[in-house]
Amino acid sequence: MKETFGCPSCGGPLEYKGGPDKFVRCHFCLNSVIVPKELRAHTANLLHVNIHPPRGLPKALPIVILVSAGLIIFGIVMAVILSRAKPTPPQFVVNVPQPPQIPSTPPPPPKPEQPPGFATVVMTFGSEGIGPGLFTDARSIAIDGAGNIYVGEYGNGRIQVFDSEGKFINQWMADTKMPLRGMAADRKGTVYIAQRGIISRYEGATGKMIGQLQFPEGRGFDDVAVTADGGLVTAWFRVMNGISFGSRGDNIVRFDGNGRAVRTIRDAISQQTDSAELDTRVAADGLGNIYALGTFNNAVFKFTPEGKFINKFGGSGDQPGQFRAPDAIAVDGQGRVYVSDINRIQVFDTNGRYIDQFKAGGVASGMVFNDKNELFVASRSKVVKLVINKP
Repeated sequence: MKETFGCPSCGGPLEYKGGPDKFVRCHFCLNSVIVPKELRAHTANLLHVNIHPPRGLPKALPIVILVSAGLIIFGIVMAVILSRAKPTPPQFVVNVPQPPQIPSTPPPPPKPEQPPGFATVVMTFGSEGIGPGLFTDARSIAIDGAGNIYVGEYGNGRIQVFDSEGKFINQWMADTKMPLRGMAADRKGTVYIAQRGIISRYEGATGKMIGQLQFPEGRGFDDVAVTADGGLVTAWFRVMNGISFGSRGDNIVRFDGNGRAVRTIRDAISQQTDSAELDTRVAADGLGNIYALGTFNNAVFKFTPEGKFINKFGGSGDQPGQFRAPDAIAVDGQGRVYVSDINRIQVFDTNGRYIDQFKAGGVASGMVFNDKNELFVASRSKVVKLVINKP
């Protein structure tokens, strides 16, 4: 607070603002004037007024702190809850017209699993052509004891050799000028080929000719098959000046393992039918029984190993067990007889009763079984391997 008093020298007004200074300077006469004592005491009293803080503040401070902390924690919790909450979109209900209910149809019952056929094709090799592994009118097939497969072409005498999996190994030539009428192979790998009415023997691996079968009545052989004991059974008919005469001359000749003729069944077919048979195919089962397929008679004739006629089965027609154009015959390890016809192979038991039939994917011109009872078929431009599904 300002205090005013007069300058003792000039009488000018002086102002004292308080504080520790005892002198003030006069702005009029420029003299330093002592502040009266009473003014200094009054100012000092004003400066020493006691100011007391509000009562109870120290006790209220902890409560204020706790309330503030609680508000902060509450704010944090609410922020977390709001951040995790997903806004619920507005719900709209739309009435869509429903199509009329159609009674459901129960699913059809599962088809019963079809049993496998009598035989199944498991391998095919070859196609039309003249190169290795290709065929031109392959009609003859044989298998040796090692499983090697020999395939003969009808018109050019070419013999191709394959392993058991159908892989080409080699090829060689028989007589290139005459049709190849029949072929067989023994377990040792010797190949027998019927051409020009003669049966010639070849080394299967190389094609080297090693001899011919001798028969006192001369030429006339038309087919050949190997027997279980290593011998041969052959079809023979009388030839005179290059002309064949089947009537009363369709013989079946049996050879032993050394190539000697040991038995002849004379007029084997014509004696049973009184009609000529100019084209006979032969086969033998494991017991030595002989089967002769007369393609002109559309029938199979069965003989004992000694040459005694047993029975005949087949006949002309298209019904099961009948033949329209039979071409080849073979016997499996169970004694069942297989006869190829137009686009089918028919199966008979050892007594000639019809069992079943199946297809081999083409004309079966030649058939042979291996030691595993697997059937191999020569089908002109390919070879087909089948497994028999019936025990």
